[in-house]
Amino acid sequence: MSDTASALGAAAERREGPDKVTGSARYAAEHTPEGCAYAWPVPATVARGEVTGIDDAAALALPGVVGVLSHLNAPRLAEPDDATLAVLRDARVPHRGWYVALVVADSLEAAREGAGAVRVTYAEEPHDVTLRAGHPDAYVPEDTDGTSGEHVRGDAEGAFARAPAHVDATYRVPPLHNHPMEPHAATARWQDGHLTVHDSSQGTTTVRNVLAGLFALPRDHVTVISEHVGGGFGCKGTPRPHVVLAALAARVTGRPVKLVLPRRQLATVVGHRSPTLHRVRLGAEADGTLTSVIHEVTAHTSRVKEFVETATAATRVMYASPHGRTTQRVLALDVPSPSWMRAPGEAPGMYALESAMDELASSLGIDPVELRLRNDTRTEPDSSLPFSSRHLAECLREGARRFGWSARDPRPRSHAEGPVLVGSGVASATYPVLVSPSRASAHALPDGSFVVRINATDIGTGARTVLAQIAADTLGAPLERVRTDIGSSDLPAAPLAGGSSGTASWGWAVHEACTELAALLSARRGAPLPPEGLSATADTAGTADADSDFSRHSFGAHFAEVGVDTVTGEVRVRRLLGVYAAGRILNPHTARSQFIGGMTMGLGMALTEGSTMDAAFGDFAECDLAAYHVPAHADVPAIEAHWIDEEDPHLNPMGSKGIGEIGIVGTAAAIGNAVHHATGVRLRELPLTPDRVLDARPGS
Repeated sequence: MSDTASALGAAAERREGPDKVTGSARYAAEHTPEGCAYAWPVPATVARGEVTGIDDAAALALPGVVGVLSHLNAPRLAEPDDATLAVLRDARVPHRGWYVALVVADSLEAAREGAGAVRVTYAEEPHDVTLRAGHPDAYVPEDTDGTSGEHVRGDAEGAFARAPAHVDATYRVPPLHNHPMEPHAATARWQDGHLTVHDSSQGTTTVRNVLAGLFALPRDHVTVISEHVGGGFGCKGTPRPHVVLAALAARVTGRPVKLVLPRRQLATVVGHRSPTLHRVRLGAEADGTLTSVIHEVTAHTSRVKEFVETATAATRVMYASPHGRTTQRVLALDVPSPSWMRAPGEAPGMYALESAMDELASSLGIDPVELRLRNDTRTEPDSSLPFSSRHLAECLREGARRFGWSARDPRPRSHAEGPVLVGSGVASATYPVLVSPSRASAHALPDGSFVVRINATDIGTGARTVLAQIAADTLGAPLERVRTDIGSSDLPAAPLAGGSSGTASWGWAVHEACTELAALLSARRGAPLPPEGLSATADTAGTADADSDFSRHSFGAHFAEVGVDTVTGEVRVRRLLGVYAAGRILNPHTARSQFIGGMTMGLGMALTEGSTMDAAFGDFAECDLAAYHVPAHADVPAIEAHWIDEEDPHLNPMGSKGIGEIGIVGTAAAIGNAVHHATGVRLRELPLTPDRVLDARPGS
């Protein structure tokens, strides 16, 4: 391999960066075919019931309005596997915001005006949208993938009762919304029986397959393109109603149709993180050694489909304990369907567990870092499988060194700067290694360049760049000679960008295809390539998804310093530090960006983000960025992200682990623990807003 070829591990600049900063990168809504029409959905205004009438006369009379679709006149599509996509099929309204009609017009303005002119009447029914502990309808879901249900190890209740030290605490995480900068959008066009869609999606192979099924088409009659995606954080991980509605409207009108969801509608139709109620019980010896870990979670789901926020999954892998029980319950309510949001399960679950660990450390007078070190383990507690690699202890120690943890006075309220109390906190982090089968092709061209093709999706993570680095490293070629084609369902099929599995899945297939291509080139002994070049393909089915004899996870540690204003109740994070053990880091630039991005979302989870379900109306009160407060620049301090050099031969050919989600896991707990250290008051419900801080003051 040449010196210039060793691209893997180098801090290569993101390839699409110039296109994005100059505005030439085109997103789903920026494709406008000739004759394009525009669509605007009509959401239901009741929380539960049935549509009894749709009066579209006023809408149809407006200039530019082409038509109004509803269950009364829309073509009937095939039954979808995902019930959230059963749009305009019948009169049922399962939750407020469910789409009951769609207006199509010559312009966006006419479509919006038309949607406002549609009059819908309902037969309302009683609804229940309130998640509460002890609800009689809560149930333990079937554990289909080992991440939910109930898991028991030993005698957890008995060991907890016998333990000399206890923590028994409840925590609450509110509904959270993804709110990517680019709203969900699709532009659909039919030509000679072929459907082409530009969609804002994290995985176009799945969107293609779903659309083909709904419209009864062969899969090769559907092309879905997601060239650039302006964030997703999980809410674009599966097809959403907008893409079905756009394709349906395009078929009915015979024109291309563009549909961009208004941000105010995102809260109800594209998923959210379910609220979670946690009860954590820790039993320990006097020296902090855990003897029992019990974590019970209740989350809501919708009556449309079951989605489980698997918030107990991380508890089963974190700390050594001879006895444990995790119980996941869900409660079906008349609410919008929850879905994936960055680190689904792990983010809220580790907030509760790591807060409880801090409470245990405080009650025993043990340093919080030391408590975690004492309960470290080389095998996964539930499965007894050895970890393929676990450097949590190294992350904690290195983080403590970088943060200056040894200078910390452990006493709460020990550091004040006028009315501001200063404190620091720590929390551990973990996220599983997930890999799915993928296909890829690699091509050597006569001019000495290479093309790698795979239907990966770049949602802002730098996938184009890292995949080119993997290919260049495998081929022994300069990075600038490798091009990556991604983002179209016409390319070799690949899984979605989600679960921190993208690079591991796609990169494995790219590595295999390039390894085969390199062998073909070597066999030619330098002979000129044919005019069409030389090609190789790979399919990692059966290898990437093979069972492993190891428990495979990334680990990390978060440290936070906060200032709490005792007059206003405002919490300001002054410093955030994350140290991670995530396998081989393939590109320091893109990796650091992902770590910091996750930590920033964790900061929002801790201090500003949260949705409120209005019990009377069955709607989320915060439905735009004016009410749902994501962190602004002024909220984000200097954030540092570092990593431990970790070699793990049990992962994939690159030796990499996922990094997109671990940054959010544990950050909120570290901030909450820092607030406790600053104030001496333990807050157990997120976000830590000024009113909650002031209400918790001693004597308030």
